[in-house]
Amino acid sequence: MSAVPSWFPASETKPAPMPLLVVQAFVNTLDLEDGTDLLGDPRTARDWLVDARLLDPAARPSASGLELAREMRESLRRLLRRDGHAVGGIDDVELTPLRKVAATRRARLTVGEGGAIELENARNQDLGDALFQLLLIVHGAQEDGTWERLKVCANDECQWAFFDRSRNQQGNWCDMAVCGNRLKNRQLRARRR
Repeated sequence: MSAVPSWFPASETKPAPMPLLVVQAFVNTLDLEDGTDLLGDPRTARDWLVDARLLDPAARPSASGLELAREMRESLRRLLRRDGHAVGGIDDVELTPLRKVAATRRARLTVGEGGAIELENARNQDLGDALFQLLLIVHGAQEDGTWERLKVCANDECQWAFFDRSRNQQGNWCDMAVCGNRLKNRQLRARRR
């Protein structure tokens, strides 16, 4: 990646390819270690969504819309936790925000250059449209196989979304030197006790 977009952390070492990078950045709008939430404040949220080209600059997200965005972010984070599949997967309550967004919007097919048929959001003027656009990106990533490589860090105190480029797709941490070492040291101390 040549230049890091303004809406994506410059420190990211494991970025997903576009357009999945937008979903990765959306999940990472909550930084558990720093305690920052870019969707927590209406002005900051609007600025981030506009910079990410998900929201029209004239749009003003409502408090309920931002609450839905935060809920959707956590649903996506839960989907990215691969360990959730081992214990029964994600339940219906956790999927509710995704279903709510999907039920209120419609997509359309477009024919692009060279005859490529693409699915796109019919509008892109409000927060609901922005959230729906993220669902369309997830759909595309599930279809092309890149979704399985987008994961969240196995460190519960971090849960940073990262793109696993390893050949065997067995990556567990956003950064082995930080989160991987922390967890391995904790496990070692627990075994010694």
